[in-house]
Amino acid sequence: MNFAKKEILIRRTLSVAFCFFSVVTHAQEWPSDFWHDGKIILETGDTLKGLVKYDLQQDVLQYKRNDRQASGEAYSSRKVLSFEIFDGVSRKYRIFFALPFSNSGGYKTPVFFELLEEGKMTLLTREQLEYRTYSSPYYFGGSYSRLVLVYRFFFLDEKGNITEFLGKKNDLLARMGNKAEEVEKFMRVNRLDITDRNEMTRIVDYYNSLFE
Repeated sequence: MNFAKKEILIRRTLSVAFCFFSVVTHAQEWPSDFWHDGKIILETGDTLKGLVKYDLQQDVLQYKRNDRQASGEAYSSRKVLSFEIFDGVSRKYRIFFALPFSNSGGYKTPVFFELLEEGKMTLLTREQLEYRTYSSPYYFGGSYSRLVLVYRFFFLDEKGNITEFLGKKNDLLARMGNKAEEVEKFMRVNRLDITDRNEMTRIVDYYNSLFE
């Protein structure tokens, strides 16, 4: 290969890499970046209707009566019983509750959880942003980090205890007792992914339907 051809190949490779890098690093927007139509029920019993922005990582809500209001009022999870929004990104209504929980197993404090499925098995979730590393032949060094939205799943029992699901299929099926075989078949036929929010909800919804 002569020098001119090598130069063209290098330029093309750099061009592809630059385009790829631009896509990866382009600022993304998440549901928590937006103001949503919704309402908040405070610990006092008062209801606030208007625009709501949530931050589950900090367990804080912002509230505005309307778009004309310049800045929002902030409420921690200690001041809120529940809130609901219409998510313009997913085009769905979503409901959240402030429930006592401790990540370390010590003192419990109110934490926001989204309710995904309620029944014999109640499924909750919390979303968070994490940097994850991916490999790519177009990126210098062979890998790159990207900020992604991930979901942590939790189960709420009849006594109000909340336990985190650690993402193992056998753990999930063990919770389902004599219904495990039916649920496993349903997951296999529909190729459901237990890390996906919507698909995990389908699995728990199917399990609950077996008791109707």
